[in-house]
Amino acid sequence: MADLQDDLHATPGVDGLDDLDELGELVEDPFAATPYTPDAAPLERARALLAAHPVADGYCGLPWALRRLPWYDLELGESDLDTDVPRLREGGVGAVFWSLHLPEGLAGDRAVGATLEQLDLVRTVVAAHPEGLRLAHTAGEVADVRYCGRVAVLLGPAGAGALGDSLGILRSLHALGLRVLTLSGASWASEAGLTRFGEEVIREMNRLGVIADLSGASEQTVRRALAASRAPVLCARSAARALRPHPANLPDDLLAGLGAAKGLCLVPMTAEQTGPSLRDVADHLDHVRALAGPECVGLSGTYDAGTAHPRELPDATGYPHLIAELLRRGWPESDVALLTWGNIQRVLRTADFTARAARQRRAPSTARIAELDG
Repeated sequence: MADLQDDLHATPGVDGLDDLDELGELVEDPFAATPYTPDAAPLERARALLAAHPVADGYCGLPWALRRLPWYDLELGESDLDTDVPRLREGGVGAVFWSLHLPEGLAGDRAVGATLEQLDLVRTVVAAHPEGLRLAHTAGEVADVRYCGRVAVLLGPAGAGALGDSLGILRSLHALGLRVLTLSGASWASEAGLTRFGEEVIREMNRLGVIADLSGASEQTVRRALAASRAPVLCARSAARALRPHPANLPDDLLAGLGAAKGLCLVPMTAEQTGPSLRDVADHLDHVRALAGPECVGLSGTYDAGTAHPRELPDATGYPHLIAELLRRGWPESDVALLTWGNIQRVLRTADFTARAARQRRAPSTARIAELDG
């Protein structure tokens, strides 16, 4: 990542952690029938921590999942879905990124149109559930929504196919609220890395405040994006390849590079990428934290995305048990608070700071892919 002022990447302080008490009451563990049997004290500490520093969940596939339902009420609860307001509240979730990814095969104008339809759907769904959900676009708005007792919904990631190779469409999507764009699958972000137009896309994203998602991108694209972006990047669904050789997982050198660039690796709650148990997910979190640092690891539920989940994490209600496992492994409460809430807030704040500075230096880009890559 290009150089920024030192204070740009300063991690915000974690307030109020010293005031949290450890409660020793015994409670019934709902997962006692499984090999995973947490004791009560870490679970109570986990719930107290999440009350102060809730989960900012980096990926939810709900928008596309809702398209198959003729009727739903997310505030009442939906058994046909992994995500609804009661389960988000029970799991201590304060913010969630709703994915605008599309099924494979959609490209060009169809991809642009389908992305716009999903944006419209998200706005409609959030407006229909005002007691539980509220749209947010910045770190400040996310905090405001949390203090109002709602769950903040952020738009993204969307697939790069939604741009149609047009920076004008990127600006329009940003104006509609898009906050994260996945680079994989674009002609300008291929196995060979970013093309000249791809680098211009990164610069325009920095100017707008749209965060680059590098999950699924080639190693060459990841390395070049880390070098080209003035704002932090993230990997919305990536775990440690050293522990599980999934193509979307990151090798150790890229995890270290992501940490050095103050990016963010959001470890997914999927059996395919992290393993079949909660302890497997915790192993990945340990590994990423050790290599990239505690400021560069977060959580990505990937619920309602058509994937199988670890048996103790079928939906967002399992987050307290995951946090309890991390506390049992010796994670400081300050690191847990960064994992759940602080790191996402830092990336959002830094992206906005970078965008304000970039808009003073450069006008909207009019570059075309034929001009730069032709």
